Amino acid sequence: MSFGRPPSINVGFKTSPPDRGSFPLDHDGECRDAMLSYMACLKKNSSTSSPCRDLSKHYLECRMKNGLMERDEWRNLGLANVDKKSTTASTTSSTDESNRK
Repeated sequence: MSFGRPPSINVGFKTSPPDRGSFPLDHDGECRDAMLSYMACLKKNSSTSSPCRDLSKHYLECRMKNGLMERDEWRNLGLANVDKKSTTASTTSSTDESNRK
């Protein structure tokens, strides 16, 4: 019974980190509150991220401030047109409407 690849096969795998999508874990919990708010919003909105974009921006801002990811422009992250006040207001009004039904 053998496990793994045969020793006669020499495959030279070379790993490289991804350009985007991977960043250090928040071991100290510096952005835990922002993450929990975002996750609660996703849960409340059936995993639809559109109503939670302001919280996503807040979470990423926290990560950039604390050195948990490289600073990048909001347009590169798909969040250039997110305005905290307008998104929060639309999230609140949509949840108010669903509570009335």
